[in-house]
Amino acid sequence: MPGKSLNKLKSMNSYNDLHAHYSTYNNFSIGSISPMKKIPLLGITITTGSYKDFVQNIIQFAGTGISDYACLANVHMLIEAHFDRKFADIVSSARIIAPDGKPLAWALGILYGIRQPRVAGMDLFPDLLIEASAKQLPVYFYGGTVSLLDKTVQHLKTKYPHLNIAGSYSPPFRKLSSQEDDRIVQQINNSGAHLVFVVLGCPKQEKWMASMKGRVNALMVGIGGALPVLIGVHKRAPLWMQYAGLEWMFRLTQEPTRLFRRYSITNSLFIYILIKEYIKNKFLK
Repeated sequence: MPGKSLNKLKSMNSYNDLHAHYSTYNNFSIGSISPMKKIPLLGITITTGSYKDFVQNIIQFAGTGISDYACLANVHMLIEAHFDRKFADIVSSARIIAPDGKPLAWALGILYGIRQPRVAGMDLFPDLLIEASAKQLPVYFYGGTVSLLDKTVQHLKTKYPHLNIAGSYSPPFRKLSSQEDDRIVQQINNSGAHLVFVVLGCPKQEKWMASMKGRVNALMVGIGGALPVLIGVHKRAPLWMQYAGLEWMFRLTQEPTRLFRRYSITNSLFIYILIKEYIKNKFLK
C-alpha cells in the first residue's frame, strides 16, 4: 500500500519522536542525494522507485534550498503532454515525475515489465508534511482561492502543530505582470520556504514551476487536487477504487460538469496510445 512504509512515522506520539527519527538528515548536500532513475513513457519520462524513495528524495533535496520542481503525473498530464511538445519537455525536465495515476504505473509494467508502485499525490502530500515537520523545513502554498488557503492554514495548524508554514499566496485569475512575478518570487524567497506546494491544476502549475526554476529558492511540488482532499473539502475514493485504478470515477461523481469531458477524452486517448505503443514494441521491432 502506498505510504505503508511511513505508518511508523504517523504512529509516533510526539514531535521529539519524529525529530529523533530524522536526526540522520541534519545535514543536506546535493552531493549526498542520489538521483532517481527515469524511464521514457508515452512521450514523457517517469521517475521510478519505491514510495519511500520518493518521499526521502524530495525531502532531502528540499533541504538543500536549490531551486527545482517535482510533478505528479497522471493520465491527464500525459495526454496534455502528448499534444504539446513544449509541455512534455517541461514535465520531463522536472527533478522528479512521480506516477500519481495508477494507469501510468500499469503502463510501466505492460511496456517494460517494471513493477512500479503508484505514488499518489493524496498519500505523498501528507507524508511530506509529516517529514517537513520533523525536519523543520518551512513550507509555502501557492495557488488556490483565498478561502481554500485560509482553510488549509487552519487545518494544518491543528493536524500538524509543529509544521512551519512560511506563507501562502492566492494569485489572481489572470496572467501576472513581470513586476507581480518579481514580488511573489521575493516574497517566497524571503519567507525561507524550502518546499513550495503549488495548487494551480494541470498544466498551469507545471508551467509556473518551470518558469520559476532558478528564481524560487525551493523545491516546488505541484499537488493540484490533493490539497482539497487533505483538508476535507473533497472526499477521497474508497480503497478498493484506488487499487482498481478507478479513483477518477469517484472524482467524476463529485465534479461531473468539470470532469466528464476531460475523462471521456483523456482516458480513451491514453488507452489508444498505450495499445499502439505495445503493438509497436511487441510486433514491429
